[in-house]
Amino acid sequence: MSLPNRPLVVSTVVADGLIGSFGLGVCHEVFAYDRQHLGLPRFDFAVVAETPGILRTDTGLGVLVEHGLDRLERSDIVLITAWELFDHVPSDALLDALRAAHARGAMLVSHCTGVFVLAAAGLLEGLRVTTHWRWAGELAARFPDLDVDPGVLYVDNGAILTGAGTAAGVDTLLHLVRREWGAAASNALAREMVVPPHRDGGQAQFVDAPVARCEDDLLGVVLEWAGAHLSDDLSVDVLARRALMSPRTFARRFKATTGTTPHAWLLGQRLSAAETLLEETDAPVEEIARLVGFGTAAGLREQFARRRGVSPRAYRQTFRSTGPAPVQLDGHRWDGDGRGGVGSDQPLVEAQLGQPA
Repeated sequence: MSLPNRPLVVSTVVADGLIGSFGLGVCHEVFAYDRQHLGLPRFDFAVVAETPGILRTDTGLGVLVEHGLDRLERSDIVLITAWELFDHVPSDALLDALRAAHARGAMLVSHCTGVFVLAAAGLLEGLRVTTHWRWAGELAARFPDLDVDPGVLYVDNGAILTGAGTAAGVDTLLHLVRREWGAAASNALAREMVVPPHRDGGQAQFVDAPVARCEDDLLGVVLEWAGAHLSDDLSVDVLARRALMSPRTFARRFKATTGTTPHAWLLGQRLSAAETLLEETDAPVEEIARLVGFGTAAGLREQFARRRGVSPRAYRQTFRSTGPAPVQLDGHRWDGDGRGGVGSDQPLVEAQLGQPA
């Protein structure tokens, strides 16, 4: 989605007593402020209800809603926060409005149990989707034609995104920002919100799997080091030695803590770093591949096409920042003259958390 000449119209659909307070706040945080200085477009944001007026959130707070469903006819992005569908079936008017918005090309994003509304509209048939892990079984039982994945933070189906519970709404919308307006905008927005641009793993890491603080701290030190040395050999054996563990213990603890494997985490780190370099430097693809640890340009192109759906060149053309700037990555600086000299161990590119597996 390129930056338009007009504001992008973003609407959050709510119903009385079913407004997810946290989700609504996340929607406001991302779309209700002027974030053009971060590389985001202008947004025309509002809350929409079938019957406008003062509506109650799920915690009893009153929210003044001034817009009706007719706003969806001109919305570019339609958001649906948590919606406990079990005793409140969405009306035909709402379902028809969502179908029409989807047919017109609007992007639909559900948060938590908002996915039940999209499913009731018949927009998710045959798709892989997610919701809060507590309600994943209910979703699968009610809509057996869906491929419900309770172990991820969000699922991107292009024009439709579904997010998991509560704070996963942050992950979902940051992913949307990254996909549509680039890694630099997403990272800058995450800094404004004081959250990580990516969280590794999925919901499994938050479901009854406590990790001792000393283990978490130890692993965190190793991950921070690995994120600053992406061009090095970062095999499980190498990481395990730095963590003072056997490779088997390290791999088991890594999975229990992050919800993903060391390989998947490292791949996400390297792709994220490659995106930053493609956006912010003139470095050739071959040099970027070396700096982030893919070794060869062919290796970077293969992973980029598989994980991002585009080539590195196409990504750079789409999300290129104005005015390339020197970027230091894992101790290497691209100076613009083909020399990637070894520098200090204090990278200017922040170590990020990789994408959900």
